[in-house]
Amino acid sequence: MKDLLLITPPFTQLNTPYPATAYIKGFLNTKNISAFQMDLGIEVILELFSKTGLKQVFDSVEQSELTTENLQRIYSLKADYINTIDAVIAFLQGDNPTLARQICSGNFLPEAFRFNQLDDMDWAFGNMGMQDKAKHLATLYLEDLSDFIVESVDENFGFSRYAERLGRSANSFDEMYSELQNETTYIDKITLKILETRLKEVQPKLVLISVPFPGNLYSAFRCGQFIKANFPEIKISMGGGFPNTELRSLKDTRVFEFLDFITLDDGELPVELLYNFCHSELVSEPEFKRTFLLENNEVIYKNNTTKHDYKQSEVGTPDYSDLLLDKYISVIEIANPMHSLWSDGRWNKLTMAHGCYWGKCTFCDISLDYIKIYEPIAAKTLVDRMEEMIAQTGETGFHFVDEAAPPALMREVALEILNRKLVVTWWTNIRFEKSFTQDLCLLLKASGCIAVSGGLEVASDRLLKLIDKGVTVEQVAKVTHHFTEAGIMVHAYLMYGYPTQTIQETVDSLEMVRQLFQLGVIQSGFWHQFAMTAHSPVGLNPEEFGVIPQQNDITFANNDIQFTDKTGINHDKFSFGLKKSLFNYMHGICFDYDLQDWFEFKIPKTKIQPNFIENAIFNTEDFTLKPNSKIIWIGNQPIVEHFTKSKKGNSWEMTKLTFHFKSDAVEISIEKDIANWLVNILPTIAMKSGLLKDIKQDFETHFEDFELFWFSKPMKTLRDSGLLIL
Repeated sequence: MKDLLLITPPFTQLNTPYPATAYIKGFLNTKNISAFQMDLGIEVILELFSKTGLKQVFDSVEQSELTTENLQRIYSLKADYINTIDAVIAFLQGDNPTLARQICSGNFLPEAFRFNQLDDMDWAFGNMGMQDKAKHLATLYLEDLSDFIVESVDENFGFSRYAERLGRSANSFDEMYSELQNETTYIDKITLKILETRLKEVQPKLVLISVPFPGNLYSAFRCGQFIKANFPEIKISMGGGFPNTELRSLKDTRVFEFLDFITLDDGELPVELLYNFCHSELVSEPEFKRTFLLENNEVIYKNNTTKHDYKQSEVGTPDYSDLLLDKYISVIEIANPMHSLWSDGRWNKLTMAHGCYWGKCTFCDISLDYIKIYEPIAAKTLVDRMEEMIAQTGETGFHFVDEAAPPALMREVALEILNRKLVVTWWTNIRFEKSFTQDLCLLLKASGCIAVSGGLEVASDRLLKLIDKGVTVEQVAKVTHHFTEAGIMVHAYLMYGYPTQTIQETVDSLEMVRQLFQLGVIQSGFWHQFAMTAHSPVGLNPEEFGVIPQQNDITFANNDIQFTDKTGINHDKFSFGLKKSLFNYMHGICFDYDLQDWFEFKIPKTKIQPNFIENAIFNTEDFTLKPNSKIIWIGNQPIVEHFTKSKKGNSWEMTKLTFHFKSDAVEISIEKDIANWLVNILPTIAMKSGLLKDIKQDFETHFEDFELFWFSKPMKTLRDSGLLIL
C-alpha cells in the first residue's frame, strides 16, 4: 500500500519516461511520503505490440472492411507480424542485439507502405552502424503496424499521443465530454485493465495524473472516469504542462465529474497540501496552493496557504524507481543522428535551472511562473543529483530539459563533471548567444555534451528583434560553428508565419537555413508555424504585433488563439515547401536547387548574398585578454625533450613538448625556461580553472611580455588543443 499513485497517461515517448512523476516522487521522498509511479503509455504499448496483443488486434478486424491495398497487405502478412513482434521489441529494448543482422539482411521483417521511403534514405545507411540501420528498419515496421491500428482499429492512436485533437484549442469541454460518454475505445480497454490491476496493488488514497501534452488529456479523463466509477474513495488530481498553460481560465463544472483537483505550476507544495487534505487528521483547516476544486457546484480556485514554494535545492533528486526502465523502446524515425536523440536511447531527465534566464521572447508564455521565475541550481548540487541518478538507474545519459540552459551554469557543471572524472553523455536546449565561445564549446564537449538544440526561429534580423530573441543571424552562425567545430551536434527550431512576416522574409529565411546546412554548422532542424498563445506578449497585446485575435468564450482550455494577420498573407501555403527542403538539407542534398523548386507557386528571389553565412562565421573580431577570464587545461601532461638550437654561431636551450590527446598529438617547441614554467603551471589549472591575471602575474615574475608569449604560434597551437579561456 502506498499513499499516492503517480500516473503518466498514454502517450508521451517510447524511449524514455516523461520526468514529471519522477520529479514529484523525488520530492515526496524528502517528506517521507510513500508513492508508486507508472508510465501507463509504455505499459499499453508493450501489451499492444506483443504476440498476444497483435493477435487480438488482427482478430478484431474484418478483412472485408479493409479499404486500402496497404491495409490488405498488412492483414495478409499478419502471421509474419505476430511471429516477429516479440523479437523486434526485445531488439529495440536492447536485449536482442544480434537480431540486427537478420533485420538488415532483408526478408525478415514484413514490409508495407512505410518501407517505400527507403529508396530516399538508402544513401544514409553507409554512414549508419548496423544497429542503427536495424533500428530504423524496425521503426518503419512498427509505423506500418501503427498505420493499420489507426485506420482499422482505433483512429485516435499514435506512438507519442492519443486523441490529441480533443485537447488542442479546446475552449469548450463539450467535445471531450461527449467523447467520454461513448463506449471505451480499443486502447482505452487496454489502458484501464492495466490501471485497475495497479490500483488494487497500490491501494492509494490519492492519484496524481500528470498531463504534459494535449495528447495525454483524453486518457487522463478516461482514467479519472474509471477511478470515480470503480474506486470512489480515491481522490484524483491533475497537474502538468497542459493544465499549467491551458486550464488557467477553467469554469466548466463537468470537469470535476472526472477529477477532484487540478493544480497549476510547480507541483511540490500543491501535492504536499493535497496529501495533507486527504489525510485530514494532519490538518485542522484545509490549505491549498494554486488548486482548482468544486465547491457548491462552482469551480473555485484556492490559493489560501501562507507557505512558499520550495526552492530548487529543496525538491530532492528525481526518483525513477517503479518505472520499467529496461522496457522502453529505442526507435530511429529518420536517418539523422541529431534528430534521433529524441527517440533513441534512454535519458535521465534533469533541469539546470527553473524558468528561463532570458525570459523575453514575444512568442513564449513568459507571463507564466514556469518560465518567469528563474532559479538556477548550484553546479555541485546538479552533479550530486547526476551521480545519485546514475546509481539508481544505471544510465549515464542525461537530457537537461531547460527552457534555455544558462551558459555560465553549463560551464560550471562541465567543470564539476571534469573535476569528479565523471563519464556522462548529455545534451540540452540553449539560446544561440555569444557567450558560447569556441573555448566554452570545447569544454562542454570534454565534459560529455554531445548536442544542443536552440531557437533560430525566423532567420531574419528584423523579426528576431521583434521577437526579442536577443540574437542575430550572424551571431547564430558563429555560435553554431563553434559547437560544430567542437564536435557537438546542433538542432535549430525554425519558425514561419510570425506576425508581419513578409513573403520576402520567408524566402530569405529559407536561404539562411540552406546556407547553414550547406556549411554543416547545423545538422538538424524543424519548421513550425507560429502559434499565438494566450500567455505570450503577442497573445496579451495582439494589437502591438499587427494581429486580430478571434474571441471565444473560454470555459475549458485557453492557450492557442486563432488570429488574423493584418498583412493578409496565407502562411499555410509555405508549409510543405519549407519542410520538404529541410528534409533534403538534413540529408545533405539539394543545396544547388533554386528555392523556387520547393514551391508550386511563384516566390520572389532571395535578397541574401550567397556567402552571407560563410562571411558571418569567419568575420572574426579582435580578441582582447580579460584579466578575470578563467583558464583551464583539459589535456594531459606533456612528454618533455630538451635540445639545443643553433643559428649563425649562437645557440640556446630549447624544449619540445609533446601532448597526446585521445585521437591525435601536438608538438610545440619553446625556450627551456619558459617550457619548464609551462609544465609546472599546467597541473595547477588542469580540471580546475585559474584566473588569467594570476597566471600573467606569475609569468612576469620570471619573464617579460606575457602577451607576446600568449599570442605566439606555439601557444596558439596549445590553445586550439585544450588550453581554454572561459
